[in-house]
Amino acid sequence: MARLLLCVMFVLLCRPAIALVDDIAVAAASDLQFAIKELIVEYEKQTGHHVKLSLGSSGNFYAQLQQGAPFDLYFSADIGYPKKLEEAGLTVPGSLYRYAVGRVVLWAPKQSPVEVSKGLTVLRDAAVRKIAIANPKHAPYGRAAVAAMEQSQVYAEVKDRLVLGENISQAAQFIESGACDVGIIALSLAMAPVMKSAGSYWLIPAEAHPPLEQGAVIMKQSKQQDAARHFLQFMQSPQGQEVMTRYGFTLPN
Repeated sequence: MARLLLCVMFVLLCRPAIALVDDIAVAAASDLQFAIKELIVEYEKQTGHHVKLSLGSSGNFYAQLQQGAPFDLYFSADIGYPKKLEEAGLTVPGSLYRYAVGRVVLWAPKQSPVEVSKGLTVLRDAAVRKIAIANPKHAPYGRAAVAAMEQSQVYAEVKDRLVLGENISQAAQFIESGACDVGIIALSLAMAPVMKSAGSYWLIPAEAHPPLEQGAVIMKQSKQQDAARHFLQFMQSPQGQEVMTRYGFTLPN
């Protein structure tokens, strides 16, 4: 019995420290909905560690983190938010990571008469009664959508037809459910199998809006800093980068 107890203690002491921590709490922008879930599945499979994921708008998470929300890692669709947290001394020094550049697309369900291949000028059509975008007040993809419509000189004509989602994922749901005729969503959502089979998209030129530089950061208040850093390293691995590329993200140099 004593020998068995010694063996169990030896195994526990020899296990990597990363496996002896609590769950990692991750706050992530909704454009990562499909990509990060796939990353988490692989990470948990390889490490035995659990990641607790919360998805939402980058701006709302930023406001919560300023007030001490208990997240270990923050993935923002606008790198400006984690930079502000860094400037305020709320993050682990040197942990800021520019993980990707996002893109926006014009998306419509297959049964829609809207021809998205015509580009943003199609939004002027009378058949387009409701257009879904993320709320530009706190969602970076919403701001990119407005900028792209302004660049195409259609915003003034269609702004009264906009339906604002709390985040980019909700905006996509509005179109997919038929509540809206068309919308401007993240390429990463449009490339997910479920969305790809349900509709079609037109890639909005990158120069039509400010670049969607996305950044992650580890929060100073986190008690799981080593585990959070380990997850970021996994994201930067060839396997993690392959997942991000497959969902349409441009990776940092």
